[in-house]
Amino acid sequence: MTADLLARARSGDAPSLSRLISLVESRPQELDAVLPEIHAAGGRAHVIGITGAPGSGKSTLVARLVRVLRGRGRTVGVVAVDPSSSITGGALLGDRIRMQEHTLDGGVFVRSMSTRGALGGVSRATVDAVAVLDAAGWDDVIVETVGVGQDEVDIMRIAHTTAVVSVPGLGDDVQAIKAGLLEIADVHVVNKADRPEADRTAAELTSMLTLTGPPGSGGWAVPVLRTVALDGTGLDELANALAAHLDWLQASGELARREEAAAAARIRAIARDLAVARVQSPAAGAAFEACVRAVARRELDPHAAARSLLDARPLETV
Repeated sequence: MTADLLARARSGDAPSLSRLISLVESRPQELDAVLPEIHAAGGRAHVIGITGAPGSGKSTLVARLVRVLRGRGRTVGVVAVDPSSSITGGALLGDRIRMQEHTLDGGVFVRSMSTRGALGGVSRATVDAVAVLDAAGWDDVIVETVGVGQDEVDIMRIAHTTAVVSVPGLGDDVQAIKAGLLEIADVHVVNKADRPEADRTAAELTSMLTLTGPPGSGGWAVPVLRTVALDGTGLDELANALAAHLDWLQASGELARREEAAAAARIRAIARDLAVARVQSPAAGAAFEACVRAVARRELDPHAAARSLLDARPLETV
């Protein structure tokens, strides 16, 4: 059944695509059989990360960017990540509301997802959703992160091209610099550039990029672009810069290096998840409780307890 969902998703059936993404979120056992097929079918989409400070207008910018990309004949999938409540686990998932203009466009697919407690602006479910959209044949996959500051560097794990959005007049002239996001940007965007402080923000970003040194031979020169998402100003230039960066990635060989770095990050993340799942599984319940009691009584240190659970060895052999 899951394989049939993938086939229908690849043929353009939006309900099947939605169902398949829901499955990768819930991770049922039957999904394991189709994961190799999903992975093998991917590697074609241009994955674009849009990140930056809260209030910088990322959602409006993404909606306008989708319009420009669609005008160029490209199909676009959007994964809009909203913060989840630490109390209920729920999320606002408001980007569906902000993307209403694309509701009837069969060449646009929008999926809102919660962070599920992930601090880096993305979660494992987000990564898997991107993989599904890639396998389903979408040309561009845009991931809009929640805007949580320093930890958003996680977007580098999945995006080929990362655009960092800053906005003047929020107390700091260059929020991206303070948040430590300067070095992850492939493109800098000063949104709401109709504000008086926009020139200063763009100039400071350009100055900071100059201090990091010029790009090496054949290197990518990070552009600083100005946009006004509300009226679409600068969005064509942004789309051009994103496409140019992809061309550079492919020509320079950097794309292969980033794919390997992303693969390494995914393997480590999945291994951590599997380790936690093993420790928390019902089969490990009695052993886990025994380890808890032994650690609490200072008869066993936590490292040895964790190793015993991961190695599935009896407590007395530790």
